[in-house]
Amino acid sequence: MNVSFQQEMIIHTFEFEKMLDFRPWMTEYWTASFVFALIYLIFLFVGQRLMKDRKAFNLRLPLTIWSFTLAIFSILGAVRTWKYLGALLMWGGLKTSICYPDLLKSPTIRFWTMLFVLSKIVELGDTVFIILRKQKLLFLHWFHHSTVLVYTWFAYKSGGTGGYWFMTMNYGVHAFMYSYYTVRALGLKTPRILSMIITTLQITQMIVGASVSILSFMWRKDCASHTSKQYLFWTFAIYFAYFALFLNYFYKAYFRSAEIKAKVKSKSQ
Repeated sequence: MNVSFQQEMIIHTFEFEKMLDFRPWMTEYWTASFVFALIYLIFLFVGQRLMKDRKAFNLRLPLTIWSFTLAIFSILGAVRTWKYLGALLMWGGLKTSICYPDLLKSPTIRFWTMLFVLSKIVELGDTVFIILRKQKLLFLHWFHHSTVLVYTWFAYKSGGTGGYWFMTMNYGVHAFMYSYYTVRALGLKTPRILSMIITTLQITQMIVGASVSILSFMWRKDCASHTSKQYLFWTFAIYFAYFALFLNYFYKAYFRSAEIKAKVKSKSQ
């Protein structure tokens, strides 16, 4: 049996996944992502200025609903896409999972890929809650949200190798992340180790993403799908940048803060 037939045996396509293929339209108008990113950045500036002299909103219930909705979406996306990736790894190996040219021929993968790309617009709403609640807006947060929007649309248009790995990893990490955010939005206390695990997963995602981009470059002649050097360059560059930023955040949030607390405690004693 070939890989495609084996996948169809274990991955049932639901009727709602058999919708029209919007990829041609999104491929033609992928540059709209720059417009969304620009509007987002303008909102950051204007929103913070407007909230400067205003009282912070509570928004606990809306934030809980928001996080829970994105958690459910990410869980469903992870379940559907990881099962397909597992089939590729099991019957074709690592190279097949990266280079497989017929991914978007599956209605299931086509459906969840489209939702994944569009979800990067929806996820910009995370920043709305930060601004309205007057929380600290990190460079990592807005840089990641704006650039990942443009990159996912660019990768979707390019159809380069390794893209499916990037999507399935992101679905999986977000499934944990938004579930954690939901619990926090409810006002429940969570062990510090949970936030450390999520940040570690994000860093691991960047390492794997960079590794996949390197393998894509090494195997570019063997891969049936066309992968431009431009796509590989920006893929590696964006994952390297995210890796550096998340690693820096991990150190400041969990190690540097602990060092500062220890110094304050020793001085007080």
